[in-house]
Amino acid sequence: MTPRKLYHGTGPGPITPDGCAVDYYTMLTPNGEPERVHAAIPEGASILELGSGVGRVTHSLLALGHQVTAVDESPEMLAHVRGAETVCSSIQSLTLHRTFDAVLLMSFVVETADDGLRQAFLRTCREHVAEDGSVILQRQAPEWYDTVQPFERDAGDGHTVRMTEISRPEPDLLTATMEYTVGDRRWTHTFLSRRLDDDFLEAELGKAGLRMSGFLDGDRGWVRAVPR
Repeated sequence: MTPRKLYHGTGPGPITPDGCAVDYYTMLTPNGEPERVHAAIPEGASILELGSGVGRVTHSLLALGHQVTAVDESPEMLAHVRGAETVCSSIQSLTLHRTFDAVLLMSFVVETADDGLRQAFLRTCREHVAEDGSVILQRQAPEWYDTVQPFERDAGDGHTVRMTEISRPEPDLLTATMEYTVGDRRWTHTFLSRRLDDDFLEAELGKAGLRMSGFLDGDRGWVRAVPR
């Protein structure tokens, strides 16, 4: 039987339960995500950011005028967040008893291969989004699962990103190892993820009391959902 979870990370410094290297994430900068989210929600909107990490996106959302509550299960990650309310919790067990204008589930977290865990993530989104609010999800475009190949990318300043050891254990599953090198420091992160095509994602959202309402900027990797 194919394992439904596969998270494994190695390298210097603390590693989170899902295999992410805290020290590596502190080196990263936003890649257009804050501006994309900002354009999709009201000015000054309250935001619940699920899986915020070290605040790579959080800090820019704050600078754009939003009130952000940053949630992460890693205290080492949250220690780097400045200016936002922080909550140390897993996504699936979060209960804040209040709602937000926007709930963010980015970084492909929704593509977990564990169907039960994905449903728990989406229920958390539904429980915390205002009735007139929206949930913004980030996934890989479905065709990515058929076309992605191992690669190596020079990210500048001695920073190299590689994807290696790709396999497809089932038609909609993909496992791969990411390798990050900065100078003489090296981290790896192995993951297993599931393709979320539109029909499947719509059904998953429906089980959680949400419905798909479109994409951000026509990019099918960024999905907007709203309460049913």
